[in-house]
Amino acid sequence: LASLPSFPPADEIDAADRPSVAGVLEFGDPEAGPTLVLNGHVDVVPADDASWETDPFEPHWDGEKLHARGAADMKTNLALLVFVAKHLHDEYADEIDGRVIVESVTGEEEGGIGAPAAALSNPYPFDRDAAIITEPTDQRVVTATAGVLMKELTVSGRSAHAATRWRGESVLPHFNRIHRAFEELERERHNRITHPLYDYPVNWPMNIGVVNAGDWASNVPARLTAQVRIGFAPSETLEAAEAEYEERLQSVVEDSEWLMDHPPTFERRAIHFEPSELEADSPIVQRLQSAMLNHGIEETQPIGKTYSADSRFYIAEGIPTVIFGPGTIDQAHFPNEFIRWSDVQQAGDVLVDTCKAYLQNPNSSPERSE
Repeated sequence: LASLPSFPPADEIDAADRPSVAGVLEFGDPEAGPTLVLNGHVDVVPADDASWETDPFEPHWDGEKLHARGAADMKTNLALLVFVAKHLHDEYADEIDGRVIVESVTGEEEGGIGAPAAALSNPYPFDRDAAIITEPTDQRVVTATAGVLMKELTVSGRSAHAATRWRGESVLPHFNRIHRAFEELERERHNRITHPLYDYPVNWPMNIGVVNAGDWASNVPARLTAQVRIGFAPSETLEAAEAEYEERLQSVVEDSEWLMDHPPTFERRAIHFEPSELEADSPIVQRLQSAMLNHGIEETQPIGKTYSADSRFYIAEGIPTVIFGPGTIDQAHFPNEFIRWSDVQQAGDVLVDTCKAYLQNPNSSPERSE
């Protein structure tokens, strides 16, 4: 796993007291049926207490809304998988053959620790035929996820006393020009690189999420570092997207005498995320679409997402993997994060029917009830 480009370096992995756990349910003749993985990540991002109306780590109800960090992304959806598996066992054990694996994995928010271990170094004594990951998709079928490249930009200037700042060279104007150039490239890429599953205001977002500059109010800032997140299409390679941003940076450098003499660096960070895409006619997608229609969800056409997900590891291993779950990504990493309980219940019904139909008939087109 350590040899994989997107696997975090060993010194960046904190796995202490963070186990990834899987449970296997066998039905009828396990060898006569398929094996279906139900996967979710148990880790969450930090929460700023000051931005929340209540303690983010003390779940509470507001009507049918469950508020907590991880309510949508995605502890609720992971817990739902346990009950989906239990319902299959309690109600349909005599009607199906095969296996259901429920996986609770860690480290998704950091780039993936548990999922690549589960997907790419198969810990089970049998093959896996398909997988469902219950990220919050607003109960839409997600078959494509974007790639993400993380880079660190460093710009150098010259320090001076603020009272004679003209003797220095502030990094801020140079950074502003680079930022504007990257935003312009983001717009160009949105218009130029199209994909049938993507129709967002910005399909391949670039975001500068962390900026550090200067050391004292009376000093001209002489050094700036910025962490840059670059999104790219499922049809692109990481190298192609990276080259475009490096070329745009170079164009800014060539327009500045200072930057020509003091070129910025733009280094790839340790973690990146490959894009992934599953064929829309995959049997697991068809079973899911049929179950959605049977439970009153009419929007069954697959869509793509601008984020990356653990699905990429399973697809890379040749395991058809679809993403579907209650809740919306708009609530992920957000203050007062919540999920609607009616959506959880409906998604649970859909997932039970999807699993049952797939275990009974993993290959041919499904029958839909009227």
